[in-house]
Amino acid sequence: MAITLKRQLDDNEKQKILERHGRGCFATGHPIAQGEALHFDHIRAFAHDGPSELDNIAPMCEMHNKQKGTLPLEDFRVSLRLKQFFSEGDGLTLRHLLAHLQKNKDLKNFGQQVAVHQANGEAVIETGSEKFACAVHKCPTTGWQYFYATLPVEILNSDDEDEERIGLQPRYLVFDKVFALYRHFLRHPVLQPSIGRVNKNHIVIFDGQHKIAALLWTGRRSFECKIYIEPQLRLLNETNIAAHDTFSQMRFFASVMVARLGSEFGADFEKYKNLEDGAIKSEAGFMKYLDRVDGQALTRAERNKRFRSYLYNSVLQSQENKLSNYVSKGNRSSDEKPLTIDVLTKSIFSSFLYTQPVEDNMATDAYKRDKEIDNVVALMNMIHDLALGFWNPKVGKNDETQRRLMRLFGSKSMMSWSELLKDAICARLEIFSEEDRVRPFYRELSPIEQGKIKTILSRLVNFKIWKSPSDSEVDRVLSDNKSAVKDWLKKQGLDIGYLLGASQ
Repeated sequence: MAITLKRQLDDNEKQKILERHGRGCFATGHPIAQGEALHFDHIRAFAHDGPSELDNIAPMCEMHNKQKGTLPLEDFRVSLRLKQFFSEGDGLTLRHLLAHLQKNKDLKNFGQQVAVHQANGEAVIETGSEKFACAVHKCPTTGWQYFYATLPVEILNSDDEDEERIGLQPRYLVFDKVFALYRHFLRHPVLQPSIGRVNKNHIVIFDGQHKIAALLWTGRRSFECKIYIEPQLRLLNETNIAAHDTFSQMRFFASVMVARLGSEFGADFEKYKNLEDGAIKSEAGFMKYLDRVDGQALTRAERNKRFRSYLYNSVLQSQENKLSNYVSKGNRSSDEKPLTIDVLTKSIFSSFLYTQPVEDNMATDAYKRDKEIDNVVALMNMIHDLALGFWNPKVGKNDETQRRLMRLFGSKSMMSWSELLKDAICARLEIFSEEDRVRPFYRELSPIEQGKIKTILSRLVNFKIWKSPSDSEVDRVLSDNKSAVKDWLKKQGLDIGYLLGASQ
């Protein structure tokens, strides 16, 4: 759903915008052919302090206008460029991003050599063209010396391991984190500096790379930093690893889901990951490890609940998930947000998201959590595109589309049709074994299989009973318990046969 302009543009205004921007799509810069539809939207959303004057409006093609959803053009353009960067491979760090920006001429240079020496209680930093001094501070615990400074990107790099040095950077960049921080820093200040060290005439960053990465996309080219001068590497490395209990990502586990698991369980997962016991590292192994560890603050039930929350959040916090905009943060739905996490856990998640820890080795391709989360997000996006994206509480239940959606997304209704949808999808994809049926999306799905799922979902959304007039029997039944609702829907013809193509 694109952002709606406060008013419609007339032809003269559209021509002025085209004279300013050219007949190119603002999102990618590609030309829009004559005869192809032109769309106009806000560069910065007027709902977020962006004006609706002509200088805040740009043209875009129809395809990207549909893809961008509710994002303003500027944010959508950055998301596309970020995706292009992350498509370059796995295990990307700030160093790779700096090189990417330099290659695309968005950055002149980075990682230049510096000379750092101390004089009169100050650290003097010399580059090829500048010289400046900063007050030196001393850590009361370790005695290490450090300074604070706002440093240009030209003299910064990531603290990665290579042939010449040991690196302290414990994690890789994560798309969701970088993009979320980018949007955050468009409106909010930076509260904490990034942290680095002086290493052989270079200043390298080992903490706060996501922060710098996000700020780079906002146009920032200088960054607040805390720089250690001659720290003891082993202790600093231990300190850094222990501190990374949010969005942590380990060198030997490239999976985004492993990173999020580390984020959820912090230091406990870090210790488990580093165990040298010869056993494979798995979700199930980690949860069993927690059972053995003394001094656990949480009970087993609380840990299991936390594990499920990690899975739910991985779906709902995905930047790709269009349906998350319709999910209430509280326990109650609202006119604008008709879904709740509670209803999702009893419908979509209970049918398509396997919430038990798996035994698969997290360091191998057998581990499919990333694929499962992507598949659930893809299903929710289909639900958005085919149905809930048309949600409009302002028109009321007398509107046929809104009345249909209110019935389709009632709590008992969702719990009922989710199970039918799962059964139909398993049948169409020939998922027959009980082990596979309990986790139908824990696999890679081809575009053809995704298309089959969308066809089934389309038949569900367009089932005749949802379109019944107001105050029909369906409205009374949908307030009943789930079993009664499911049985009644089957009697009306909403069964696996119909979803797979039988006539109503």
